[in-house]
Parts: sequence; C-alpha cells; structure tokens
Amino acid sequence: MDRLSPSSVPPSDQHAAFPGGFVWGAASASYQIEGGARDHGRSDSVWDVFCRQPGLVVNGHTGDTACDHVHRYVEDVALMREMNLRAYRFSVAWPRIMPQGRGEVSEAGLGFYDRLVDELLEAGITPWATLFHWDFPQALFHAGGWLNRDSASWFAEYASVVVDRLSDRVRHWITINEPQIYIGLGHFDTKHAPGIKYPFSQALLAAHHTLLAHGKAVQVIRARAKAAPTVGWAPVGKVDVPASESRADIDAARTSTMKGTERQFFTNTWFGDPVVFGRYPEDALKAFGADAPTPEPGDMETIAQPLDFFGLNIYSGGRVRAGDDGAAVPVDHGIGHPRNALNWPIVPESLRWGPRFIHERYRVPVVITENGMTNLDWVHSDGRVHDPQRIDFTRRYLLELRKAIEDGADVRGYFHWSVMDNFEWAEGYKDRFGLIHVDYQTLRRTIKESGRWYAKVIASNGATLAAASGTVEPKPVAVKA
Repeated sequence: MDRLSPSSVPPSDQHAAFPGGFVWGAASASYQIEGGARDHGRSDSVWDVFCRQPGLVVNGHTGDTACDHVHRYVEDVALMREMNLRAYRFSVAWPRIMPQGRGEVSEAGLGFYDRLVDELLEAGITPWATLFHWDFPQALFHAGGWLNRDSASWFAEYASVVVDRLSDRVRHWITINEPQIYIGLGHFDTKHAPGIKYPFSQALLAAHHTLLAHGKAVQVIRARAKAAPTVGWAPVGKVDVPASESRADIDAARTSTMKGTERQFFTNTWFGDPVVFGRYPEDALKAFGADAPTPEPGDMETIAQPLDFFGLNIYSGGRVRAGDDGAAVPVDHGIGHPRNALNWPIVPESLRWGPRFIHERYRVPVVITENGMTNLDWVHSDGRVHDPQRIDFTRRYLLELRKAIEDGADVRGYFHWSVMDNFEWAEGYKDRFGLIHVDYQTLRRTIKESGRWYAKVIASNGATLAAASGTVEPKPVAVKA
C-alpha cells in the first residue's frame, strides 16, 4: 500500500492529533530477529548458550535463525515503509561487532549495520540504535560478566566502535534496554540468560556495573558522535494506576509506582534515581541494607549523565486505591478482566499514569520505547492476518498516552513492540507481538491488519484514534422461526 499522508485525515478529527514532531515507530532486538548466528564472525552471546540448555526455552527454540533479518533486512525495511513508520528502534548485537566482546572488531558485522542504516534512511525512516538489548558476549561472561567492574569499561569500548562507525547517520541512541529484566530474571530469578541464581547482593552489584556502563556509554556518545546526538535509555518498571481520579488514589498510585521497599528488581527508582539524580533512593537503601552496593568515588557522577529522553517500556499495570492511612491498597482487576496471550492484564491507563509519574519525578522528556501485546495470530484463508484485539489494545493505550500529554507529561514518541513476530526469549516462538506476521517455516512476512491500521494512525499523527477502531461489525444473521 502507498504511504498515507496527513491530508487523508478528516478535518473533524484533527483536534485529537498528537503534538507536532511526535515520533511514531516500531521496535525490535537483535537476538530476537536477526538470526545469522555464525555470520560476520559473530560469537556466542549468553542467550545462545542459555537456549542450548534443555528445558530453559519453550520447545528448545533458539535465535539461531529467528526471522533471518540479517539476510532479509531489505525486504523488512520495505515493509516498514509500507506501514508508514517514521522511526525504527533496533539493537546492535555486541558479539556480532566484537566476537570476543573487546579487542578485535568484525568489519563484516559493522557492515551489516551500515547497510541497515542506509536502507532505513533511503526509506525515509529514522534509525534509533540501542547498544545493548541483552545479548551479552559469552566470552565476557566467562571473564565475570556484569559482576566484573571492568564490564562498564568493556561496554564503553564497544560503544566507541559502534558510535565511530554509525554516528554520521544515526542521531538517536539508547544505551541499555530493561536492566530490571536481565538483572532480575537473568542474575537472580534464573528465567533468562545467563540463568544463574546469584545472591541478592551480587545481583545488585551487577546492576550497579550496568548503571556505570550506561553512564560511560553516554559519555562516549557525546564525546565521539559525528552528528549531534539525542541520548536516552529504555528501562522497564512497575506501574500502578489509581482506581479513581481522586487526589488520594492518584497520590497512592504515584507512591506505589515509585516505591523501592521490596527486595526485587522490577522497580523504577533503584535504576532511575542514579541515572537522573546521581544517588540511590533512600527507601531502597534502607530495605536492601548491607546487600546494597558501595559505589566507588566518582561512580554516581559517571552514572548521572544528562539525558535527552527517558525511555519507558510499558505493557501492563496494577490498580490501587488509597487506604485509610493514604497508603496504596491493591485493587483486583476482577474476574474475566482482559488479558493477552502471556496472561498479562490489559491496562490501558498504565500508558497515562506511568509516563506522567516518571515525568513528574525526573523532569526529562519521555519516549515510549516499547508497548504492545502478544496475540494468537495466524494467516487466515483470505491471506490476511486479522488481529482486531491488537488494534483495539493499541488504540486504547494510545488514547491514554494522549491523556498523559494533556496532563502535562512531555512525551515525545511511541515505539510499538514489535515490528514483527520474533523469538520471545524464554517463551520461544509461541508468542506473537508483531505488526508483521512471520511464518517460521517459510519466513514469509505478512503485514497484519494492525500494521495497516497503524499506518493510518501515523499518517494522521494520531487523529484517527478519535474514530472507532476500524473493525467491521458483523451483520446480524436472520434465523427462521
């Protein structure tokens, strides 16, 4: 289909549009789509090794082939253009660039990203590069991984190589994706790579080195980028939404969203406060006690580099009300509440209150770096992929994001997760998040109805969201008496 133009938006809907310059895109991650596990001299990541261990990934699936994006990127970028994407968030595979994690650089690996970036720019799509989306080089894991303080310097060396090569064309940079997950699930709960149950204190130390790596990477980008960079990161955290719009419920939800008193990693402030304020939150330090890391002199100053945007990956949320003492009391979503195929509750309001609470605390522009849903999708007998649930989900969430902006949150963009069906980590290929359907037997791509709907949303800068979701109501069937 042709790229749609804003002129196709009915004038009556213009009032619902998002702010001018709002960035509309979709996202992916290297290990989840690239394949080519041995191409370009690429070596193992921790995820390659994790996938080979029996019973850790559904059906023994691996990312060896994934969506074969390394060989099909031209076709994939053409489909992105057909969906009207203005921006594409991808990640660079560290072991494809530096097979041993440091030292030797793969010219062939860099060449792939050269070609991808050029293809995107030729299609009029702005590249947003993420330096780390979980595929840590196995060679460096053997040298201590994130528990080794030197990991921050290894990451800075890798960042230097990528920035030196791509920053004449890439202006938008994300350092690290979801440290809460690869630390919490990978270094504590064992559900993700590397799948080791470290003591809580050691996992916190790995998190501290991750934050230090982020700060050093920001320094590298700002010092070495050939074109003026826009720099952020992409954490994920818990979002609680208020059960009502009363002041008490909103305050309770804000406090609950930002609390750090539980001994776990799915938290906003343990990671966000050091990055923005240069300190760990007091409530978490008290809760963690002797397990909390002891920063070396200068660490917190290195971590707290100025950000141009604060990325947020938001999919769901809890619901709370204020108790008699004002503290948050969980409110059950209720029997039969909508859920996605991973059993996550559908909570559109999380895309209103999450960005609002984060912006209120940190006063940094927000970009939604991931949001989407997994669905039970297949190619229908008419050759199309009908996914009205994803359309309705995205419309409801985007309308709530519009409310966040109306509330005063400075939200600059939205990246749908994901651009195509892919390897969904420990869930293998059983869950489909994509706007593009991938047949894993043939690798044939089919733009889903949600992808075509999203193209119209983008062309209208969100104005078409004011209309119905675009699904066709079935006609009633006459039944003989």
